[in-house]
This record gives sequence, C-alpha cells and structure tokens, in this order.
Amino acid sequence: MRLSTRIALSAAVIVPVLALATNYLLLAWFTDDLRAEQERQLRSRATTLTHNARAYLQAVEAGHPVAARNARHRLVVSSPDVGFRLNGPKGPNRPNGPKGPNRPNGPKGSRGPQGVIEAGPRRDAALSLPAEAKQPVFLDGEDADGTKWLVMSRRVAPPNGTRPDRPNLWMFSPDTAYRAQLSRVRQRILTVALLSAPVTGAIAWLIASRATLPLRRLQHRANGLDPRITVLRLEHTPSGVTEVDDLAGTLRTVLARYDEQAARAGEALETARSFAAAASHEMRNPLTSMRTNLDVLTEYPDLDAADRQEVLADLAREQARLLGLLGMLRTLAQGDLVEADAFTSLDLGELVRASAADLRRSHPGARLTVRAADGLLVHAWHEGLRSAVDNLLVNAWTHGRTKTKTQTPTQTGDASVEVTLRAVQEAGAPAAVLTVDDHGPGVPPALREAVFRRFHRSRDSPGSGLGLTLVAQQIALHQGRIVVSDRPDGTPGARFEVRLPVTGVQDVTHTLPLLCRDWLTAAD
Repeated sequence: MRLSTRIALSAAVIVPVLALATNYLLLAWFTDDLRAEQERQLRSRATTLTHNARAYLQAVEAGHPVAARNARHRLVVSSPDVGFRLNGPKGPNRPNGPKGPNRPNGPKGSRGPQGVIEAGPRRDAALSLPAEAKQPVFLDGEDADGTKWLVMSRRVAPPNGTRPDRPNLWMFSPDTAYRAQLSRVRQRILTVALLSAPVTGAIAWLIASRATLPLRRLQHRANGLDPRITVLRLEHTPSGVTEVDDLAGTLRTVLARYDEQAARAGEALETARSFAAAASHEMRNPLTSMRTNLDVLTEYPDLDAADRQEVLADLAREQARLLGLLGMLRTLAQGDLVEADAFTSLDLGELVRASAADLRRSHPGARLTVRAADGLLVHAWHEGLRSAVDNLLVNAWTHGRTKTKTQTPTQTGDASVEVTLRAVQEAGAPAAVLTVDDHGPGVPPALREAVFRRFHRSRDSPGSGLGLTLVAQQIALHQGRIVVSDRPDGTPGARFEVRLPVTGVQDVTHTLPLLCRDWLTAAD
C-alpha cells in the first residue's frame, strides 16, 4: 500500500473519531448549559407564579369573588410551559368557577381535590412531589415516555389550617424542550462525522500525494542504480523536505560504503592471488633443495657422518627459510588488508624495549644498546608496528655481523646494535624518531631504495628478502617515513631512521588514513 494511501486511510479514521470525541465533550457541556438554562427559566417562572398565587390567595381571604376569579385566571395563564400545584384555602369562599367536571388543561385551569389548583403540563401521578424544594431539583423517576421533571416549591400566604412554614406552591418543568435540542445536536454530530470520513480521506490523499512526490522522485532515481553493473551514483537535488534529503544522504553513504567494501574485496582477492603466486614462486627453490637433500639421505644411508650433518644442516636452513618466507608473506598480506579499527594508542618506547628483549632471548649473542624515551604515544596497529621493529633489529644484527671489505680474515666485525628513540618537533607537530645503527658493511647509495623492494637480498643474506619490505609497508601505513644512510660518526655501518607522528593522548578519537595498500600486489 502506498504511503499516501496509508495517510489518507489514517486520516479518514482518526479525524471522525477525534471529531466525535470532541463533539461529545462539547455535547456534555451543552447539556449542562441547557439544564442550567431550564433551572433559570423555572426560577423566573416561579417568581411570576408566586406573585400571582399570593394575589389570588389574598383575594380569596379578603372575600372578593370577582377579584379572586380574575387573579386565579392570571395565575393559570401566567406560565403555560410550567406546571404548578397550589394548595388553596378550604371553605365556602373557594371560587372554583362553574360547577361541572374538571377541565384538565384549559386556560382557566382545573380543580383538583378540595382547595387544590393545578395547571400547565402534567406529570404522571406516580411521581410524588417532594416535601420541600427551595432550589430546582429533579423528581425521582420519570414518565412513561422518559420525561424527567424539574421541580421547586414556594411558600405563599398561609391558607386556613396549614402550617405556616410548609410550602403550598409547587412548580415543575419537563425536560422535553432541551431533550429535543440535544437529539438534534447528536444527529448533526453523527452526520458531520460520517461526512468528514470520505472528505478528510480525499483531502489527506491529495496532500500526502503532493508531500511524497520528492520521495517518489528519489525512488525512481534509486531504482535505476545497480552497483554491480554501473558506476553511476545517486543524483539528488535538495528538495526542502528534511526526511527525503536525509534519506538521499543515507543512500549515498550506503553506496559509497558499498564501493569501498567492493574495492576492499577486490584488494583482498588480488592480495590472495599475489600471495599464492609469490609463495609458489619463492617456495620452489627451498622445496627443491629440501627434496634433493632428502633424496641424498635416502639413496646413501651409509653417508659419512660429517656429510650427513651438512645435509641435515642444509635441510634445517631451508626449512627455516621456508617458514620465514611464509611468515613474511602472511604479515605483508595482513598489512595490505588491515582495517582502521585495528589501530589503537600504544607506547612506542615499551614496544621497542620488548622487541629488543625478544631479540636477546632468541639470539643470546646479540649485543644491543637501547635508549628509548618514555611516553611517546603513537596511533598504531600493534602487530604490524611490532613486526617492523623486530625486522629492523634482526636486519641490523644479521648484517652488522658481516665483515667489511677492509677487514682481514682474522678480523671480526662489531656485532653490536645501537637503538635510540627520541622525540622531536616537525612542522610544529611532535614526532618520534627511531634510529637503528649497526657495524656492518652499510648500504650503498644506489641500493638504498632497492632494499625495500620485495625479494631483494644480497647473495650472502640468509633472509627471504621481505623483511625490509615489511618494514617499509608498516611505516607507510603508520604515516611515517624511513630513510637509510651511513653512520653519522664515520664508522662503517648503516643507519635506519624511522619517523612516526605522535598522538600524545591515550584515547585516539580519529583514524589515520591507511596508505600504500599494495606492497604484496604491486609489480616489482
């Protein structure tokens, strides 16, 4: 069901219900007003009837038949819409008019029991009058036709033989007049409610159709988009309707995120392909060598102990190289696919000291001098940055033990590694500078860029050629930079200097952009 139709049906139901509820509330107030008006009219009629009844009784007491007859006539005709009952005097002076049967409702009134005058609308005889009603009250019960009576009483001149404080004039008014008005009002309320349902529904449908026009336009534009087969994106001109404009912005965000996730999926697929290709290419030589050594051990079971030991050592080296290669490829792939939520705030000094401690445990002969400042917080991926520092230290220890060309065969190179971490200011922003110095042959200027390429290694290097590639990848991911130079003190060796931005806070609320996501997939 369309939104405009839903709105129209809702309005067609809600508006009549609200109209009925509101009108019946007004009807209750109107009923109270009508009853108050009836009481006011009864009081007004009571004043006139009391005056005429008193004049009539005075004329009777004074013994003036003609005056009494005239006063009685005025009493009967003074209020035709209000019934009354007057307990008149008893005795021979009662001017009850000509003898004959009672005249119930004529203009000259009627005779009830001796000394009683009644005129106007009559109530049922079963409805008894109260003993006293100085203010208008309703009689208990109602007539056979549902009529209820409002009654009040007054004391006029005391007749013979009655108590001076007891009322002898009752006036009663039926509620038929205001009940008829209420009936007409109820009919009109129901008529208006019945008419308002279709009229309100039609008006609401027209308004809703117009109001939802920008939404339908947005729907038509969105229907033509298929992220799988087109690069077109949602075009939306602000409509002035907040909800529609917000929805358009949400759709654009969803499409942008779809593009981002599709790109990430493509990157992941390409990374997986590159991982498989690199692994199959680089693992061929170690596996071939291992197979050759295994064949030698199989074919020559009586191999000399020294030769057997050499074959086994070669097997161990190739197996270690194979494991290192797989580990490096896995870490490179993780670096190309890492998401922003993996980054957190960490202390770079603690990370450097932990990496140095691990190197000392794995290589007991390693000599490291570490001077790391505390409190240098960086926004980093812990696993990736730790891998970068580990590979920097391992590279320095491995190549720092290599002899220089100027050394004689009896001389040994200095195997010590100096690690320094300090804070600097760059362009007004704090940065952390990590330097790793070794005492190896150094890196020639022509090769200082090439050492970071995949699978680049010297002939005598025992590594996989991916260690420094992983270092460069992680430094780029962390918005830093790395340079290679000679040692500044002039002694042989290489210096690797890493600069990283410092956040200075424990909780980082922003995410640094991730750059260079193609270290495993880029062509050599």
